[in-house]
Amino acid sequence: MSEGGPAPSSGGGLIIFATFLVGLMLSQIPLPHVVEWARPEWVAMILIYWVMALPHRVGMGMAFFLGLFLDVIKGSVLGLNALSLTVIAFVTLVLHQRLRMFPLVQQSMMVMVLVGINQLLFHWMQAFTGYTGDSLIFLLPCLASAVLWPWLFITLRGLRRIFRIR
Repeated sequence: MSEGGPAPSSGGGLIIFATFLVGLMLSQIPLPHVVEWARPEWVAMILIYWVMALPHRVGMGMAFFLGLFLDVIKGSVLGLNALSLTVIAFVTLVLHQRLRMFPLVQQSMMVMVLVGINQLLFHWMQAFTGYTGDSLIFLLPCLASAVLWPWLFITLRGLRRIFRIR
């Protein structure tokens, strides 16, 4: 143990769980109809952060179960969010070392791309289940998520440092 403070904790599973819980709650807060289509993808953004920061602790398994839980909460076909979030977690795992080196603006652009992939997969799978949309308005959450990414990143990094999650 080094002098000057407590030893770093490898725990923090409860904090990670709590952040996902907050993301799930934020994804269900009622919004005015005008901005409903631009709701940020909170769960996907929080997943991207934790996979990027702690790839040895949060990965595709966590993404799959989180997606199943999101499917149950939203009442969508079971597996749609699970598959979308698992793909996002995989791409983030593959790119996590690069993403860490990017400045926040570039990370925001990558988050926009990753959330865009999530939205496209989800929309494509919904088309198989009978839902059809005729516009690209379903991509608005990509932009909203990219705009909010720097604040979410700084907040989650602060939490990770305060609680010394490794």
